[in-house]
Amino acid sequence: MKTKFFFLAALLLSAQMAFSAPKIEQVEPLCWWTEMRTPLTVMFHGQDLKDAEVSVQQVAAGKVVRGACHGLVPRSQHNAESPNYLFVDFGVFQPGTYRITLKKGNKKATYDYIIGTRREGSRERKSFDAGDVVYLIMSDRFVDGDPSNNSTPDTREKADKKNPNGRFGGDIQGIINSLDHIEKLGCTAIWPTPMLGDDEEAWSYHGYACSDYYHIDPRYGTNSLYAQMVQEAHKKGLKVLMDMVPNHCGGSHWWMKDLPYQNWINQFPQFTNTNNCFTANYDINASQYDRNLSNRGWFDHPMPDMNLENPDLLKYFQQWAIWWIEYADLDGLRVDTYPYIEKIPGSKWLKAIREEYPGINIVGECWTRPAPAVAYWQSGAKNFDGFDSNLPTVMDFPTEEAIRQALENDGNGWGNGLTKVYDALTMDYLYADVNKLFTFLGNHDMSRIRDAVKDRDIRRVKLAYVLLATMRGIPQVLYGDEYAMISANKENPSDHSYLRAPLPQGGEINDEMVDMFEFQSQLFQWRKKEPVLHKGKTLHFLSRDNTYAFFRYNDEEAVFVFANASEEPREVPVGHYQEILKNYSPIGMDPLSGKQISLYRPFTVKGLSTVIVKLKKK
Repeated sequence: MKTKFFFLAALLLSAQMAFSAPKIEQVEPLCWWTEMRTPLTVMFHGQDLKDAEVSVQQVAAGKVVRGACHGLVPRSQHNAESPNYLFVDFGVFQPGTYRITLKKGNKKATYDYIIGTRREGSRERKSFDAGDVVYLIMSDRFVDGDPSNNSTPDTREKADKKNPNGRFGGDIQGIINSLDHIEKLGCTAIWPTPMLGDDEEAWSYHGYACSDYYHIDPRYGTNSLYAQMVQEAHKKGLKVLMDMVPNHCGGSHWWMKDLPYQNWINQFPQFTNTNNCFTANYDINASQYDRNLSNRGWFDHPMPDMNLENPDLLKYFQQWAIWWIEYADLDGLRVDTYPYIEKIPGSKWLKAIREEYPGINIVGECWTRPAPAVAYWQSGAKNFDGFDSNLPTVMDFPTEEAIRQALENDGNGWGNGLTKVYDALTMDYLYADVNKLFTFLGNHDMSRIRDAVKDRDIRRVKLAYVLLATMRGIPQVLYGDEYAMISANKENPSDHSYLRAPLPQGGEINDEMVDMFEFQSQLFQWRKKEPVLHKGKTLHFLSRDNTYAFFRYNDEEAVFVFANASEEPREVPVGHYQEILKNYSPIGMDPLSGKQISLYRPFTVKGLSTVIVKLKKK
């Protein structure tokens, strides 16, 4: 009997010794909250976590509470292909601190996990819409508010303001310091480019190669400072959008050294670029080969393509977006390179976010033309294949292109000039909701609007901004364009490194810049108070003389806009507009000049200028 006992003891000791000590290195999401509709799945990463036994105890006053724990309850778990991961599903019932133990044999690792109380009204949060003007910030290049964090010991690329491709030191504190400037401009929301960890050796300043999805890059600040930035913005009536990139991560992301699954990312025998052919997603003639390269090819060398068809990764990204909205109290999201994501999983990703926050607005970068190719990606589109992206707002690249092309030359010739803008808006019938088009004149990936117009003429820039402020959609302004900035590389103004210059400060601001700022400020501050520009309908009139006339109207009021992109004076043919003018008093106010304008009879508008007239119902 003793022999049998010692034999069993030896077997047990041998089994315990076979287990290496588990070690926890990453836990994501970082925390969670009660009253969330999204179930909680925690990803543990470390060393030898496969098949670990999971238990939870509550912690109070720094001590473990004896007895059963009912506030955070493990329900199921599963391994990954790598033995260093464990995915655990939890039931969340009460706020508190909970000690999670992962045990293998007689060895264990622990982690204290926090469940918070969800803020009141979080699910019902409002978002950005056509009543807003969004201010786009290139985070590293905007304003350096805290030089002490320009270079940090735990990041590889150091600040070098003399290197146009390097880091300049823009940060969260710089944005906080600039909130008054943004509010004065008349913008009501800010969209900073990604601020999460991006630890590439070079070219990391753009932020689109994420190395840590749950932590702000220390060269920008901290998670708590980011949340403070959102709070400070809210105090000034400004909303905040977070720029998210689920299509690809950075090559320096910690999981690239130990993938949970081999299909966590899309892999090829050798480096394979995307073909940038996301029309293959709806092209009935497209080959599977092209579709595969579109969604699975890598965006660039340091940007591994994520495979959202892996259910654990899809869940990870769903929780990630929801975590940041809840943690930082965000007002919306912008999604980078949206059509490059696997189509159906991408739709499921957005659906989960919108089920948690039914009122949230999300704008996706769908950089393509013509209009049917963009309209396909807007949620609610009547697509032939029944696909719904769950993406409420799409970036209006067709109208951006039309405005630029209209103003890049003198507009002579059939179909040129502002006729291009008219033609762009004739495609509005394709969109599920034209008031959820994200309109803009330029962004951080293309030449600045002043570099794009003929002769860099400031009058053409002002004309473009009048169109942006009064047309349908949600206008977006690129930082620095309030000063009509131009690129330092005049031969190639589309060069990213030069067009993404810091925002001018102090003595760098000249009289011309002040004039442009005041012009836009007056325009956008007025726009805030005009619901007809936010939700009104559009009626426009064709001309072949490089002018464009349109009305934004509802049952109570209208705004009439006449733009003359010709260098010569043009007559406003008010007689052509009687079908709508008959419903309104013909004498109105120009909100920019403060002058009364009569639409009883034709009048002349000078070259490269606009007229706006606010009209009331008869």
